[in-house]
Amino acid sequence: MKIAIDARIINSGTGRYIERLLHYLEQIDDTNQYLILVRRADLDYYQPQKPNFTVIEAEFNNYSFGEQIGLARLLRKLGPDLVHFCMPQQPLMYTGPAVTSILDLNLLHITANDDMNAVELRIKKAIFGALLKKVARRSRHILTISNYSKQDIVRYCHVDPDKITVAYLAADKFEGEPKPMPAYASKQFIMYVGRAEPYKNNRRLMQAHQQLLTKNPDLHLLIVGRQDVLRQADMEWASKQGFKNIDFLGFVSDPQLAWLYAHCRAYVFPSLMEGFGFPSLEAMNYGAPVASSFATCLPEVNGDAAVYFDPENLADMVQVIGNLINDDKLRAELATKGYKQVKKYSWRDMAEQTLAMYNQALQQKTD
Repeated sequence: MKIAIDARIINSGTGRYIERLLHYLEQIDDTNQYLILVRRADLDYYQPQKPNFTVIEAEFNNYSFGEQIGLARLLRKLGPDLVHFCMPQQPLMYTGPAVTSILDLNLLHITANDDMNAVELRIKKAIFGALLKKVARRSRHILTISNYSKQDIVRYCHVDPDKITVAYLAADKFEGEPKPMPAYASKQFIMYVGRAEPYKNNRRLMQAHQQLLTKNPDLHLLIVGRQDVLRQADMEWASKQGFKNIDFLGFVSDPQLAWLYAHCRAYVFPSLMEGFGFPSLEAMNYGAPVASSFATCLPEVNGDAAVYFDPENLADMVQVIGNLINDDKLRAELATKGYKQVKKYSWRDMAEQTLAMYNQALQQKTD
C-alpha cells in the first residue's frame, strides 16, 4: 500500500513526534510505500534510510489557499491509498481515505494570547473549531497522545471513542554525554523548559520563585526556550517587577540541557493545559525530581513520579515546590520513581500502534 504522511511541521516543536514516528516506521515496516511530505526548507532535515520511504516537497502554508487547493491537487496526483495528516489543518477538498493526528485542543481552551488581540483569537478559534469537527468526522481514524485529549476530542467533536487511538509519546535520552554549564555548577536552581504562551503559566512560576527566595535566597530559576516575542514580553515584565535570580537562557544544546536536568533541585511544569507534557519525562530521564501542575493530562502522564500543585493557586505552588527542593529524601524518591515512569513510554510502541491504525483504516469505509 502507498501511505502519504503530511510532515510539513517536522521541523517544529511538534516535529519531534513526527520525526520519531518516521524513524521507527522505517524499522518496523518494509512493506508499505511511504511518501513523506515536507516543506522546501526541510527537504534535508529528514533523510530516509529505507528505499520504501521517499521525501516529497509540499510547500504549502498552514491555513492557506495553497494548502486547500495545492496540497489537495498534489495528493490526488500522488494517489496514496491512505494519507496521515499529522495535524488537523488539511485540505478539505481532498476526499481520499485519511487519518488525522489531533494532539490536543489547547487552542480552543485558551482565553488569551499575547501575540494576537481578542478578536483575532476568537476568529482563529472559530475557524479551528469548525475545521476540527469536519476533520474528526471525515477521518477514518484519529490518533492522539493521552486519554485526556481523547476525552476532550470526544466531547467537542462528538465522535465515537472507538474511532480514537491513544499512542503515548516518549522521551529518549540525548545523544552524547551531558555538557556542564560552569555558570551554574555551584548554584542551586529550579528550571522550566518550553514556550512562553500565557497558558504555559510562566509568570505565575516566576512569582512563585520570588516567594521561594524568602527561605532559599540563593535559588535561581532557569527558563529555557526560544526567546521569541512572547518570551521577550515575559523578560520585560519580570524586569519591571524587580524580580531577582531569574535567568532566561534561550536555546541550549541537548548535552547542556541534559546537564541542567541532572543538576536542578527540581523541574517545574506549571502549565494550565497540555496534550501530553513531554518535558517532565525528559527531565525524569536525568533524575530530576518533578513538581507538576495537576491540570489536564499531566497526572496521567507523570503518575506518582511527581508532586502536584494547583497551577492557578500561587500559594499552593510555592508550598509544593518549596517542600520538594528542601526535602532531599523526597527528591531522591521522586528521582527513583521518575526513572521507572519514563520507561513506561516507547517511541517504537507509538509507531507500532500507528501502523496498526493504518492497517485498520485501510480496511474500513469512511463514516
